[in-house]
Amino acid sequence: MKARYKYRIYPNRVQITKLNQLFGCCRYVWNQSLAHCNQLYINGIIKPSYTDLTKQFITQAKRELLWLKEVASTPLQQSLKDLDQAYKNFFNSCKGQRKGIKVKPPKFKSRKSKQTARFVGANYQINQDKIYLPKVGKIKIVWSRPLASKPTSLTIIRDSANRPSIASFVVEINHESLPITDNSIGIDLGISTFATLSNGGKILAPKPLKKNLKKLAKFQRKFAKTELGSKRRERRRLKIARLHAKIKDISYGMLRKRTDFLHKLSTNLVRKYDTIVLEDLNVSGMISYGMLPYGMLRKRKRNRKLAKAISDLGWRQFRTLTEAIG
Repeated sequence: MKARYKYRIYPNRVQITKLNQLFGCCRYVWNQSLAHCNQLYINGIIKPSYTDLTKQFITQAKRELLWLKEVASTPLQQSLKDLDQAYKNFFNSCKGQRKGIKVKPPKFKSRKSKQTARFVGANYQINQDKIYLPKVGKIKIVWSRPLASKPTSLTIIRDSANRPSIASFVVEINHESLPITDNSIGIDLGISTFATLSNGGKILAPKPLKKNLKKLAKFQRKFAKTELGSKRRERRRLKIARLHAKIKDISYGMLRKRTDFLHKLSTNLVRKYDTIVLEDLNVSGMISYGMLPYGMLRKRKRNRKLAKAISDLGWRQFRTLTEAIG
């Protein structure tokens, strides 16, 4: 089974510039290929294959755009593979061949959103306290825990808040080391109490969004009053992005952070119990119901705070983590 191990990296100023250039090249290849595929779709032409896109937007583009040669080619190729997979997921979802909610078509990437660049194979090296990336150099990394096995890929991630980048490794793990017991547990998820266990136990969750709702609304009001394309708008956008990152990751006094809480809770439950039964909740539908206008609900009452409360708890992430670990 595959799992992700994430670590914080600390590039210097020169390496930050090179990483920004790499993110920009990956974004350029993605956007140009997506625009080309959309134009072909409008004209009724079948989407070109990954090989054709690589020849046109990497091999041939490097002859005209010399700055594409200044970055590693592997992340550019992986960007086109991701685009090809996104289209496959979308088409399979339209045909009913993919389970779950319908997948939307791929979108254009913005430089203000999260940036990624993935390396595979032997295109990177792992050292004791540094990782080597081609045409970037050796970057300092903090190993908060050892890798479970040799990674199959490495993704460099920079979030929209412009915080220090993250190195995400994909590794193969097995659960043979976990103790085998005959214990089982049922979990009922709620809003006032995050989880009620079948043995009578109750688990409370930190609610960081609720604690920062007024501050977030204040930042968003100021952001809405700024002029498009201005430096002040960009500064206030970063403030909102950093607050969202704080709501997701940073701890609040004696309370644990949301991501840390969900990781530790799911890990402890998987280690204690062989069978975990979770109620099947349509989280996306419940959030959409909470955000519907008054006129669309007719006689049913609408709870305006329902969508925010569910998003604040992280039910979907908890289920995903429990399934991944188990």
